[in-house]
Amino acid sequence: MPGNSNLHDSKNAKADEFYTPLTMIENELKHYRNHFKGKTVLCNCDDPRVSNFFRYFVMFFDVLELKKVIATCYKNDDADLFSQEATEKAVYLEYDGSIKYTGEEDFAKIPCKELKGNGDFRSKECIAFIEEADIVVTNPPFSLFKEFIPFLYKYNKKFLVIGNINSSTFTEIFPLIQTNKLWLGYNSGHFWFQVPDYYEEKKTDFKIEGGIKYRRMGNICWYTNLEIERKNEILETGKRYSESEYQKYDNFDALHISEVTNIPMDYEGIMGVPITFLTKYNPAQYKIIGKLDGGSENNKWDLAKPILNGAAKYKRLAIQKIGK
Repeated sequence: MPGNSNLHDSKNAKADEFYTPLTMIENELKHYRNHFKGKTVLCNCDDPRVSNFFRYFVMFFDVLELKKVIATCYKNDDADLFSQEATEKAVYLEYDGSIKYTGEEDFAKIPCKELKGNGDFRSKECIAFIEEADIVVTNPPFSLFKEFIPFLYKYNKKFLVIGNINSSTFTEIFPLIQTNKLWLGYNSGHFWFQVPDYYEEKKTDFKIEGGIKYRRMGNICWYTNLEIERKNEILETGKRYSESEYQKYDNFDALHISEVTNIPMDYEGIMGVPITFLTKYNPAQYKIIGKLDGGSENNKWDLAKPILNGAAKYKRLAIQKIGK
């Protein structure tokens, strides 16, 4: 993740260090341009000298009519991408448009300023930045995702962040989705992320181009609380319920739905659907009853472990048509 040097001193550091491609940011952010006029944007998990998030907002500063963009970094101000030269300096960059962007050379003109503390997004200095900001846009460490999202709500912030779709079932995250305070953005699936040179090569989902290493990550999505048109789209699969084609779980009164495209449009009872349903979820069309997980988290949202014909299925969401 961009600028996740704040994890260099944790056991999760290497597992968390994936750098977001500029094209991935552009493809998602193009849907949100109306949200940014006159706003201050904070990228609080980003090494500002190499972050493509910071680069995007500088490049499109005038187009978005931004007020300011801030990016913070933990203990590393080396401009060399993926530098492992840990320093005792936490840094930040602020850009207000006074230095006009005309090309890559203009990034070096933006002053790199030192923080007094360690630059952790939970530190007093960085909390001051989040209080100043209107919108947070970043790729937070996966290992801290269940802490990062509630942190944003604590300070009543609008946000657009990258995460794994499986994180939606976390106890800290699921209630926000269920109560329509959090939803998925436009793009999801498998994406290629740049990784450090030291990253262990894999036999699959790994490539080297131009001497740069890339790892393909699956189940990636964008989480946001910014209003978007996609959230209001009606799902229509063309499927209709038939007792001979659909089965119920052995231990829970709900239809087992193998794929989102198999959801019967005329069924009024509870259905167990894949988590990827969230990419099509319209809260005016369906309500999320709970989750079918049966895992280690014992809470009121975990209704049962999905078992079909004696075999346990992967965790699912329990949904039902609105008005039923």
